[in-house]
Amino acid sequence: MMLKKFVLLLISVLVVSSLVACSPAEEEVKEVAAQGITDTEVLIANCAATSGAFAAVGVPFIAGIEAYLKTVNDAGGIDGRTIKFLHQDDEFDPAKGKACLASMVEDEKVFAIVGHFGTPVVGATLEDLKDYGIPAVYFATGIGQLYNDKAEGRDRGIMPVQPIYVTEGQIMVARAVGDFGAKTIGIIYTNDDAGKDLLKGAQIKAAELGITLVEAQVAPGTDDASAAVTTIKDANVDFIIGGAIQATIPTIIKELAAQGNDKDVITTYVNVAPVIAEAVMAVTEGKFDVYGNGWVSFEGDRMNALQEFAAAAPDYAANAYAMTGWIAASFFVEGLRRLEGDEIITWENYLDAMESAPITNPFGGVIDFGGGKRAGTQEMNLSKINSTAPTKWEVVDGLRSMDDLLN
Repeated sequence: MMLKKFVLLLISVLVVSSLVACSPAEEEVKEVAAQGITDTEVLIANCAATSGAFAAVGVPFIAGIEAYLKTVNDAGGIDGRTIKFLHQDDEFDPAKGKACLASMVEDEKVFAIVGHFGTPVVGATLEDLKDYGIPAVYFATGIGQLYNDKAEGRDRGIMPVQPIYVTEGQIMVARAVGDFGAKTIGIIYTNDDAGKDLLKGAQIKAAELGITLVEAQVAPGTDDASAAVTTIKDANVDFIIGGAIQATIPTIIKELAAQGNDKDVITTYVNVAPVIAEAVMAVTEGKFDVYGNGWVSFEGDRMNALQEFAAAAPDYAANAYAMTGWIAASFFVEGLRRLEGDEIITWENYLDAMESAPITNPFGGVIDFGGGKRAGTQEMNLSKINSTAPTKWEVVDGLRSMDDLLN
């Protein structure tokens, strides 16, 4: 990898050297456009699973990206440049994902990776992306390795949009304190990446606010959370975080109900689904409320964006994965729009543009990359299990940032 990067760097140096302004008095290096940029085109790519078990996610995700780019290109592109999108199926396989990334950057010489897909592939290729220095906008995963308070140097090109569990854990604590007045918070978390990342975020925000955090761990997929629940219940906490994803959260919530818990619970956005609500609502009703975060919303101007999306991708008008592809492409294009009028586009000035001001998710809140912040979604809404709601979840509060929650 490092040898390949060196070869790419050497080629770039030779190109720059060939454009040195010839003057008896000076030798000035002229700035040149990044790879994948011509006067008429911007070349981007991703690698994502469009076959196998994850095709139901990958196929609409790619369709959403393509639909957004088509609307941009049909309107004349950006500064007269159309955006060309390459895609290769990596079958959700880390080895194939690494090979695909190398091919896109080294052979196809794309300008950026947009919509890098899937936890195992992202985990296997994240350091490769950093070594290349290529802008990577939107990751279809929330792994904690994407989180960075102040990205510099080789970390700067990593630009996550989707929620990162470390950030979400902080938002959960902010909700508990700001909305529920909690001073002692319990967290039951799974001993896996998702649970530990949610815990890390909760620890960061609890320490910042001087809030007591009582921790209890369970194994992912466990059918017995009794010891962890007893620990939290005996601590007489004010509020509980369910730091676990789909396979484990019903077990935790059912055990809380079985032990007579009367404290409200909040869990991650991935659990806000009818199947989770239906699994627990009979045992929690009348005892405590179960809340969940969310990161997309369709009220106000976002309804106009939804209508635009539905018109551009009619076959996927109600598909959430296609919507996330649309979001990924919109974030990438915003950086190009901010460079309109610039004669030269480089990786450096593109990243500067992305960091220059917060960017609004067409179906969500704003994300601020400024100062090297790489925290993914920073505004989330709140839903509560409601057995009478069509999806069994009712939105009870809109998109809010941690600062807004804590005010």
